[in-house]
Amino acid sequence: MNRWMLAACAALSLTAAGAAAAPLPPAAIFTDPPHDAAHPARMDVLHIPSGGGELNAIALVPAGAAPHPTVVLFHGLPGNEKNLDLAQAMRRAGWTVVAPNYRGSWGSPGHYSFKGNLEDARAVLAYVRGPQGAKLGVDPRRLVIMGHSMGGWVTAVTGGRDEGVAGAALISAADMSTTARAPEKVRLDLARDNHESLAATPEDMAAELATLTPGEGFAAAAPGLAKHPLLVITSDDGLQANADKLVMDVKTRGGRVAVVHIATDHSYDDARIRLESEVLAWLAKLPK
Repeated sequence: MNRWMLAACAALSLTAAGAAAAPLPPAAIFTDPPHDAAHPARMDVLHIPSGGGELNAIALVPAGAAPHPTVVLFHGLPGNEKNLDLAQAMRRAGWTVVAPNYRGSWGSPGHYSFKGNLEDARAVLAYVRGPQGAKLGVDPRRLVIMGHSMGGWVTAVTGGRDEGVAGAALISAADMSTTARAPEKVRLDLARDNHESLAATPEDMAAELATLTPGEGFAAAAPGLAKHPLLVITSDDGLQANADKLVMDVKTRGGRVAVVHIATDHSYDDARIRLESEVLAWLAKLPK
């Protein structure tokens, strides 16, 4: 064997060793499930009653016979990153994913408001627990809520008030109640940067932010969240401090919390596979 071939074999051996040492992501991230002709995977368009109108939503239903464990996935402000790659990975792992658009956002009728987001979240949970959820094959005993950014706030507050959810996951969650004490200019700047696709003016949004109370924040949600399995994922976006306080509060109450920090930006732009891997690993550990 000449020196070139020896060097090539050595390089291949090192590559193989490195590959063996690095854990593979869950198979659902890179492998399609077998086709099930009797129970194929599908996407349903939903119209969920809330606030006198109907929210636009989709349900990604996995292949296989129902019922299926289900995740309700809440988007952020305004929701440019909807985490649909994560939703598809969860569906490939056998979960139904319901992804709603709050009233006044992304084509859902009505006036957009933060308190309306919380009302919409409760309406979505009632919907998937009812007859329409049964048609989707939702297993109400395995119903998880999950949200990114402002959607993490929606998830925290909703999970803190709902004893029936099987778990809650917060991804770079932003505690919107903390903005109530911010100067008006700060609230206006936040609203102006995030009002695309929303049926509300920045001035309306800034004024409403000032009305949010501590009862609509992480601290008030902690006692209820301590009753559920909780996943808290943070990134390098300046929101970790409030998430850490929530984690500490939940832990002191005996809650079960999985904590993950990923060194990336708020949208996990260079860590999508890592984000999906962490979420799928946590979901797999929940009680069956």
